[in-house]
Amino acid sequence: MKISCQLCLHNCALEENQTGLCLARGNVNNEIVCLNYGRVTSLALDPIEKKPLYRFFPGMKILSVGSFGCNMKCGFCQNYGISMVGSDCEHVYISPEELVQKSDELVSQKNIGIAFTYNEPLIGYEYVVDVARINKLKTVLVTNGLINEKPLMELLPYIDAMNIDLKCFSSGFYEKLKGDFEMVKRTIELSVQQCHVEVTTLIIPGENDSVEEITQLCKWLGSVNKDIPLHLSRFFPRYRYSGGSTEVSKIYELCNIAKEFLNYVYAGNV
Repeated sequence: MKISCQLCLHNCALEENQTGLCLARGNVNNEIVCLNYGRVTSLALDPIEKKPLYRFFPGMKILSVGSFGCNMKCGFCQNYGISMVGSDCEHVYISPEELVQKSDELVSQKNIGIAFTYNEPLIGYEYVVDVARINKLKTVLVTNGLINEKPLMELLPYIDAMNIDLKCFSSGFYEKLKGDFEMVKRTIELSVQQCHVEVTTLIIPGENDSVEEITQLCKWLGSVNKDIPLHLSRFFPRYRYSGGSTEVSKIYELCNIAKEFLNYVYAGNV
């Protein structure tokens, strides 16, 4: 019997022992299970600006944790070594209580809490919720924003800040990446009402770098809230994308356009 996972846009209908598109959720004993629960592939104390979050406790650090899997298939993924693989990757198990304890022990090193990042954190929804419920410090998500509204609204009360990737401003490109343009926009609109939100767009030559597209993106984001910080980041070839990096001059050109609609605009990776 197939069971449907209700977490994100894919709503994968899975047979017994079948894994979803994200490689991190599956049907086990006729129940949808978070296969990457507590399975940590990356753990580091990072500057908060690295998330990037520039207007959320600047100058502080945050314990950053990642697992494996993703519900998008971006050929330019910067962390494909963990995002495009399943449970056979190298990992260690860290319980929610152990992770929170590790975070608390780092307060003396300017740590403000826990950031779920590196791979897509929302596919590990149950782990994120269990950690966030007991975490007395800050809880942060670095996410692609692809989550159905019901689980999002149940999660948001536990989240202090998010950086949400807005990959582009077109449905066509999102479809190529196995994503949903309208869902990401809705996640931004809902999240900004309940926590601190910053948005990142990786500028990829020939894909999403036109003046027209970035203008439309910034107009829309400004209509949501002009105080949402936008990070326009320079692309470097990774994974299945070859070719050149984004010209630094292009990043600054697009940042100048963005500043016409938004109060806080940052050039990334320059």
